[in-house]
Amino acid sequence: MRRLFPILDWGPQYDRAALGNDLLAALIVTIMLIPQSLAYAMLAGLPPEVGLYASIAPLVLYALFGTSRTLAVGPVAVISLMTAAAIAPLVATGMADQLGAAVALAVLSGLILLAMGLLRLGFIANFISHPVISGFITASGLLIAAGQFPALAGLSVRGETLPHLIGAIWQKAPEASLTTLGVGLPVLAFLVWTRSHLRPLLLKVGVAPRLAGVLSRAAPVLAVVATTLASWGLQLDLPVVGDIPRGLPLPTLPPLDPALWQAILLPAALISLVGYVETISVAQTLAAKRRQRIDPDQELVALGIANLGAGFSGGFPVTGGFARSVVNFDAGAETPAAGAFTAAGMALATLFLTPLLYHLPKATLAATIIVAVLSLVDLSALRRVAQISRSDFLAMLATILLTLIAGVEAGISAGVILSILLHLWRSSRPHVAVVGQVPGTEHFRNVARHHVITAPGVLSLRIDESLYFPNARFLEDRLLAALAEEPGLRHVVLICAAVNAIDTSALETLEALNARLRDGGVTLHLSEVKGPVMDRLLRSHLRTELSGQVFLTHYDAMMALAPEVTRACHDAARCETARARAAR
Repeated sequence: MRRLFPILDWGPQYDRAALGNDLLAALIVTIMLIPQSLAYAMLAGLPPEVGLYASIAPLVLYALFGTSRTLAVGPVAVISLMTAAAIAPLVATGMADQLGAAVALAVLSGLILLAMGLLRLGFIANFISHPVISGFITASGLLIAAGQFPALAGLSVRGETLPHLIGAIWQKAPEASLTTLGVGLPVLAFLVWTRSHLRPLLLKVGVAPRLAGVLSRAAPVLAVVATTLASWGLQLDLPVVGDIPRGLPLPTLPPLDPALWQAILLPAALISLVGYVETISVAQTLAAKRRQRIDPDQELVALGIANLGAGFSGGFPVTGGFARSVVNFDAGAETPAAGAFTAAGMALATLFLTPLLYHLPKATLAATIIVAVLSLVDLSALRRVAQISRSDFLAMLATILLTLIAGVEAGISAGVILSILLHLWRSSRPHVAVVGQVPGTEHFRNVARHHVITAPGVLSLRIDESLYFPNARFLEDRLLAALAEEPGLRHVVLICAAVNAIDTSALETLEALNARLRDGGVTLHLSEVKGPVMDRLLRSHLRTELSGQVFLTHYDAMMALAPEVTRACHDAARCETARARAAR
């Protein structure tokens, strides 16, 4: 029960100090979340109140089932963009209305996440490489920012790809509203300035560090209040949020249309995967700072239940937000109860604050989104990744370009496929090194990287990967190529220190290699075989048919096969002489 309901773990120890810290953190996050929830709902192509609804039930449910003490669940920019991309074609074809499609998407995403958690499939997220996720988030940030510029200028433009957006904005540019620009651009400049300059300025004038942090994060709320008052007081002619229904969300059922559910299955799976990767990354990062523990499979359950709560309360898909979670952490949140208190704050906002938001300019929300998502854009990562791995760089670049040119679904789908293909390609080409003895020691290292001594007639190959069906043929080709280069070989020793597992295909390949080597007068030996691998060997024909021996250490193998050279290598000065004598 404690694993399924983590609240049973921290709840009994909850005290007044934790309550005070959680209430303060909840107040700060609520102030931050109100404009964000409105903005992200509009980004998803939904009425603004839907963002408020998606910020109530999911937070309470995560507080009951989540294992992170500081994760803040709710609407986020990337998932909102993916939601918009998923429901737009459904609305265009008349298959569903916007809200019905969004609710169905949240419910199906929740079911997928819940099923993955109950089946303990959290490891699946490990198959998406970090460069691919980073590339997708960067491209999504650029897409979101570009998509908000029309609202910043009072234009009615939508597009799923960057070329389409740029072309549409260029055509509609003459219709831009100077009034809307006069509100949107100053708000944008103000929010950009506050992100890096407001807190240092407050600290300089003597404001307490914690209060300075709260005030700097409340800058979007200040922009909302100021522009709403200006829009109302000056009767400005610009697009505003308008009437937002007042009251708590009512229970909602998704449309029970099989065709609709089939159409959203792939988008829901992608939203679930991306949302979980973002959630678990943030949760583990923050937990590590306090030496706390995160259960990845339980996080799947918690996130799935939170999305079910979002769907059945009239919301759209949610996940753990990076910026909000960091604010929650820095504000001193000690338990998930902070999320429940935030939900209470959002519920109060839906009851009492919505009438005050009627004159809120949409340009203000657009500026809020632009500033929030540009922090996700990290094009410099391309250079860093390129310096480390060319294959990762190509995967990251392809994900960015496909997301920008073909849309978010194509981009993340390609990224997932590329991640899996890269994993399979690397697994199929394990690192195999020819090793020799380091003079004066019993250690053996790669001949291409170290000054080492090799024994004539003995080939020592170190396999740095588990052996299974994708890479068994590669090992065979590598070994046969080595034999062709050294026709005088009498012994081949496979060093299996890094082989943690071996499957039937690899065993059959080794059996075939053993037979071919034996027919050519070459003996095959194994050294440093781990217990689980030896268990498999003992149950196969290879153990009885092996032409050579299985040695405990590679030094034992070399002492048995080339004792003069190996023993002499303890004395570095005698190594070359002993090797030359053995070669003659």
